[in-house]
Amino acid sequence: MATSVSHPVWSSKLPIRVALVGTGFAAKLRAQTLQSEERAHLVAVAGHTPEQTEEFSQTYSCLAISSWEELVCREDVDMVIICTVNQNHGAIALTALNAAKHVVVEYPLALEVDVAEEAIASSKEKNQLLHVEHIELLGGLHQALRQTLPQIGEVFYARYSTINPQRPAPQRWTYHPELFGFPFSGALSRIHRLTDLFGTVATVSCQARFWGELETREEGLEIRKSFQFSSQEPPFYKSCLCTAQLKFTSGVVAEVVYGKGENLWQPSRSFEVHGEQGGLMFDGDEGKLIKDDETTPIEVGGRRGLFAKDTGMVLDYLIEGTPLYVTPEASLYALKVADAARRSAETGQTVLV
Repeated sequence: MATSVSHPVWSSKLPIRVALVGTGFAAKLRAQTLQSEERAHLVAVAGHTPEQTEEFSQTYSCLAISSWEELVCREDVDMVIICTVNQNHGAIALTALNAAKHVVVEYPLALEVDVAEEAIASSKEKNQLLHVEHIELLGGLHQALRQTLPQIGEVFYARYSTINPQRPAPQRWTYHPELFGFPFSGALSRIHRLTDLFGTVATVSCQARFWGELETREEGLEIRKSFQFSSQEPPFYKSCLCTAQLKFTSGVVAEVVYGKGENLWQPSRSFEVHGEQGGLMFDGDEGKLIKDDETTPIEVGGRRGLFAKDTGMVLDYLIEGTPLYVTPEASLYALKVADAARRSAETGQTVLV
């Protein structure tokens, strides 16, 4: 599928000069890929703390910049890759686009639908690349699903569940309601897998529960009412469990479950699809096709190297005009469905998408 940029071929000299916002796991994988790429050069990085930023800059031979605001406006930067907390994605992407930079951002593009829409509109207006990473679509599980889906006939039900017990729960941004966002928005791939496979959603019904830590919270920090924290409770939760039912306009009904933290006890990563002529069952990295009395194993490729593949595809797109595997509009649609799930969880009502 083509992206929003109408003239993708790179017209300036190589290498493309890249800046990173973030110093975590994804940023490190991006930096490693850029080090091995002749077509791109990592110029600078901005991180959460001066110490982490300096260490990262020394490891990957780039400049350490004190703030992302300064980083994205540098004249020696052509493209910005955003690998930081979800809460800041939208603001950084918009600022970078307004500074005439190409932008790559880990999902979600923004936590707010209107901000994501504004970023997409800005990228079109300025004819700058805006690519929202969705490496789950490149992974072995999703590719195996897409390839075998026609073999089971008309699909009527799907269920996707990821449960990640963590004991004790880390007091990291991924357990912070403001920094991570509503779980289906922050972990947008859970929704995007389903919309990529089954299309448009008619209605969403969602339930969400959060367990809070009993420690002193930062004074003055407000928590969204949707997370049901009292004024004495902290900004971090220790567990969350969200379940949603999506009814697609095609008639497919899909259930999606996302949970993590101390109150969950058995890890799982499963995806099942039921059709009129058979079923697909994936448990972890093992898959099988079931038809009548016959069960056939499905080979599922690995998940390693996907950030490198995504980075390479971005460079292919800019330099050679090769279409990318996902559009920002597709990511935006998944975000709209996730936001409908948030509103359903808050109100207890089924929400029209």
